[in-house]
Amino acid sequence: MLVPKFSRRHFLKLSCVAVAALPLALAGWPAVAAGRKSRDYLVYVGTFAKPGTDSIFLYRLSPATGTLTRLRAEKGGENPAFLALDSRQQYLYAANEINEYQGAKSGFVTAFSIDRRTGSLTRLNEQPSGTSGPCYISLDRTNRAALVANYAGGSVSLLPIESSNGKLRPASATDQHRGSGPNKNRQNEAHAHCIIPDPANRFAFAVDLGTDQVLGYKLDARQGSLVPLPVPAFTTQLGAGPRHLTFHPNGRWAYLTNELTSTVSALAYDNTAGTFRELHTLSARPTDFSGPNTCADIHVAPNGRFVYATNRGHDSVVVFAIDVMSGRLTPVQHVGTQGKTPRNFAIDPTGAILLVANQNSNNIVTYFINAQTGLLTPTGAAVEVPAPVCLQVVPDFLA
Repeated sequence: MLVPKFSRRHFLKLSCVAVAALPLALAGWPAVAAGRKSRDYLVYVGTFAKPGTDSIFLYRLSPATGTLTRLRAEKGGENPAFLALDSRQQYLYAANEINEYQGAKSGFVTAFSIDRRTGSLTRLNEQPSGTSGPCYISLDRTNRAALVANYAGGSVSLLPIESSNGKLRPASATDQHRGSGPNKNRQNEAHAHCIIPDPANRFAFAVDLGTDQVLGYKLDARQGSLVPLPVPAFTTQLGAGPRHLTFHPNGRWAYLTNELTSTVSALAYDNTAGTFRELHTLSARPTDFSGPNTCADIHVAPNGRFVYATNRGHDSVVVFAIDVMSGRLTPVQHVGTQGKTPRNFAIDPTGAILLVANQNSNNIVTYFINAQTGLLTPTGAAVEVPAPVCLQVVPDFLA
């Protein structure tokens, strides 16, 4: 574990930041059972799984201890590798990462309703994802549209959502990415790896690992349109292989993992033009590690003070402190994930617990988060899950 010392000035700057808890979207959920001292959470786990097998798992998370308790397993179709939840916690959507669907080169997306009493899922419907290998799904901020990144097909799609019942409609917009990068093994063609709306829901941004670009779109969820902007929103260093993008709570900064170079870029966001400017780019690996490694997921702490990202190879979570004036990053810690190939991870809504899905060791582990320093401490809790890929944490509503 690498923990650089802070200067007194940097420590004081971090200490002066007010901790702003992320608001919880709890409207409509039953109250926590009487006598419970702290609110628990539900965790949905998306996995790589064969057709007809259990593929989405549900756990209860105790933020007081970091303990995960398995509640049930659901048949979510083949490879529901990435999950997205609507803001009212009524519906769950899965990107089923396959390359052929109903005889076409496409994956598919599945919609589920959530039983508010038990958390169990009921399949509503499914739709083609547009092209093959859907690896990422997010929802626009009005819950009107699902945004899907198709890795193998190198495209992104918008699928409208029916407001009355949460079902998916066929894709109303699909954009095929073009281009390649210098890494012949990984960048021979476009590979869309992430797509998210901006905080104002005005633009959507797709991260393409194959072309070293973040591509911007004018987003109109009401009309179901996704119109490409005339120029890329951001272009990385050649061969960086950008993967995942996330926004800071203040909406002015964003952070990007570059899979192939194992780096994290801090970006300033222009919400008028829909473009990003690089502040700086730092290595996500420890200085004393030279083995093979690729970066994966990235998230900002709910209080806006820290950035976390996963390393696959070094098998660690890297922690960066955010300068509150500039948005620039300072390395704070690397902590091992107690498993192999940490892909996706999640932070509970209060910023108390971080959960990591170790895909190739079939386990999920949890950490306590120090809100003042950002440091992670293993809780000692772990559960076995077959090929876990994606984690979605939601408020617990069980009696």
